[in-house]
Amino acid sequence: MSKQYTLDAEMRDDLGKGASRRLRRENKIPAVLYGAGRPAWSLTLNEFQLARNLQDEAFYAAIIELTLEGKQQKVFLRDLQRHPAQDITILHVDLQRVRDDVEMTVVLPLHYTNEDIAHGVKMEGGQIMHNAMDIEITCLPGVLPQFIEVDMADVKLGESVHLSSVKLPEGVVSTQLSFGEDHDQAIASIITPKAEKVEEAAPEAPVTESDTGGDDTPAEDEAK
Repeated sequence: MSKQYTLDAEMRDDLGKGASRRLRRENKIPAVLYGAGRPAWSLTLNEFQLARNLQDEAFYAAIIELTLEGKQQKVFLRDLQRHPAQDITILHVDLQRVRDDVEMTVVLPLHYTNEDIAHGVKMEGGQIMHNAMDIEITCLPGVLPQFIEVDMADVKLGESVHLSSVKLPEGVVSTQLSFGEDHDQAIASIITPKAEKVEEAAPEAPVTESDTGGDDTPAEDEAK
């Protein structure tokens, strides 16, 4: 069973950059809630509660229970604005309302499994190369998975895994594949490792008489 995430929010009327800075000094994060054909609302979130949730990868693709003015509603984390120089500092949050009867488009992480025992790795000495680490999907909120699993066990050396071969849960479709076969991207491959080049030391040139003086060295004059 997937983990249930919650956020507590408050309405806010004080808008603008100055107000946002004051809120962040009070450990509150400015946010906006929109969607489902209803007006956008300006909110504040608890910084510490949000930070705890953001530590879980699944939170970024989960249906969240938002408590606002004593009422709960389902929302989705649509966007985060982070400080350009301090990635851990959240400046603003976008939340989208969720309706059970309306499909949503979400980017989910890809979890590659059985990479160490993949045929092309264990039996043929290949190396796995990832071409994608996430996938965009469309589904109803009730069947939204937290990630998509890609099993690499049977992939051989020189073979690739395409979007069309990934097993998606029932009710979940790849948004990219809806555009046609030309968009059937290779998301992972098993390739031959690049040979390490060993630089050999250049042989030393042979020493000749000219290098050591030899016949080219002027003879001393004989004493008269």
